[in-house]
Amino acid sequence: MKSHGFILAIFITIGLAYLFPEGVGILPLKTITDIGIGLIFFFYGLKLAPAEFRAGLMNFKVHIIIHLTTFIIFPLLCLACLPLFEDGITSELWIALFFLGTLPSTVSSSVVMVALAKGNLPAAIFNASLSGLLGIIATPLWIGFILEKTADFDFLNVLQKLCLQIIAPLAIGLFLQKYFGNWARKHGKKLSLFDKTTIILIIYYSFSNSFSSDLIKSIQAEELIKMAVIVLVLFFVVFYGLAAISNFIGLSTEDKITTQFCGTKKSLVHGSVMVRVIFGNSANSGLILLPIMLYHSAQLILVAWFAEKYRKRSLKSSEI
Repeated sequence: MKSHGFILAIFITIGLAYLFPEGVGILPLKTITDIGIGLIFFFYGLKLAPAEFRAGLMNFKVHIIIHLTTFIIFPLLCLACLPLFEDGITSELWIALFFLGTLPSTVSSSVVMVALAKGNLPAAIFNASLSGLLGIIATPLWIGFILEKTADFDFLNVLQKLCLQIIAPLAIGLFLQKYFGNWARKHGKKLSLFDKTTIILIIYYSFSNSFSSDLIKSIQAEELIKMAVIVLVLFFVVFYGLAAISNFIGLSTEDKITTQFCGTKKSLVHGSVMVRVIFGNSANSGLILLPIMLYHSAQLILVAWFAEKYRKRSLKSSEI
């Protein structure tokens, strides 16, 4: 319910951005969100538990499948969708979809859902954490590879912002983890609320800019429906594809659960942050966030449903 409440808050925020886009000019949201992004990754570094991270280290099959899916297969599937967009590589909607495909897995919801489904929890913690770290580099590299040929994309500028806003705070957090790590994990819920508040502000900022430029208003209803259908198809292709691969190579049910749940997830936190880092103050930043918000909503509902099915199956097995 808390996750669904966050989704509801996102759509309320989009409504407020539509009704009151002038809020961007009243509050120093650019400065606030820039500071918030740095703090998100600083706290992320603090919260990484070395013991839990090491516990899942040796499960190589699971690691390889999850990260190949997250950072290779998923982007390639989005590339395969390119013919569905009339403007091809210059289509704003396709760029938004491809941006979704390059994002890392979530951390908190992946771990929670794997725990609910009785999957391999140490492997989930390791892979979700590692995915967040790899995504800091992989997402800008993929976007740079695709968009570098366009005149309005400066990869060196993105790399500079990446170092200042994400890598440096993360490194400081990791360095201070041994001193303040227990405090950060103890106050994990409060820090999670801070993360979500920052995301809400970024979403308001991005969509206010987009609504002010009339960019999102130009999207036709059938295009939005098409995007929603593509997002759902991507989820099910990856989810059942991972199940088939897991069965083929003989993974245990616990490892299969971890592979499916971590391999299908895409992080709204990283998406919101990367939009600000990669695309800056451009008017299309709200549009870029549309697929990840659609996917985030769908993945929470669908994975929660699948987690409950796995949990019930596990309970029945233990009773036999």
